[in-house]
Amino acid sequence: MAAKRKALGRGLSALIPEDLEKEDSQRIEEIDTNLICPNPNQPRKIFEQEKLEELSESIKKYGVIQPIIVRKDGDFYTIIAGERRWRACKNADVKSIPCIVRDIENKNASEIALIENIQREDLNPIDEANAYDFIMDRYGITQEEVSNIVGKSRVYVTNIMRLSNLDEYVKNKIVANEISAGHGRAIISLSPDDQVSMTDKIIKENLSVREVEKLVRDMKKPRRRTTPEKDKYIVYIEELLSEKFSSKVQIKRNKNRGKIEIEYSGNDDLNRILDLLKLEEE
Repeated sequence: MAAKRKALGRGLSALIPEDLEKEDSQRIEEIDTNLICPNPNQPRKIFEQEKLEELSESIKKYGVIQPIIVRKDGDFYTIIAGERRWRACKNADVKSIPCIVRDIENKNASEIALIENIQREDLNPIDEANAYDFIMDRYGITQEEVSNIVGKSRVYVTNIMRLSNLDEYVKNKIVANEISAGHGRAIISLSPDDQVSMTDKIIKENLSVREVEKLVRDMKKPRRRTTPEKDKYIVYIEELLSEKFSSKVQIKRNKNRGKIEIEYSGNDDLNRILDLLKLEEE
């Protein structure tokens, strides 16, 4: 297991410059819904109509509580986050929506400070994953762009961000440095309950990442059905009949009932067996 170091456990808030939230509140604008366009790279393509209608009704009564995030694109705005709220406003015939306008191309000093903090701090993997997620959500950028910004490989960023899908119990153990990020990635495909039990096993038995990977592979192997061992007398009868008919014979039983199967290949072989049974037509 990796040598222990003091886990920061400070959370993402310690990394974010204090004036970012102030800037967001200053950037809120009411923008005509007709000037806003959905993001063509939005991963969600289907929006449940029933839930949209429920949100539309809520917006009619209480308004839009949380602004959506957009970026300026010529005379229009492209949604970074909040397309569902925008669609609900359109359904409710709401003419404008509160927006936080982000200047993605020209990041200001405090935005750059956030990135510098992430690069500079000796973060635990969970805080690092949260930080990358925050950047992607704030600026509407991809993992590839994050990797370029923070000077890490795309594979590194992807592997770190996968840790966000772990059960909270497992995340806490990584933050406390009781297990490594490698252990977390090894068990990420398991169910939450299995993740927890495997984490306890890792800690108790001081398992390496390779050992855990093997255990996970073994857990996911399809289990072969074990057929009950045949009665020795039945096996003996099968052997006798197989010898008599010169063909494979199987006896299948279910309590007091069963059937005898005799294999044959071709009509000639079938006639041979019928002859032995003396059932051939005269």
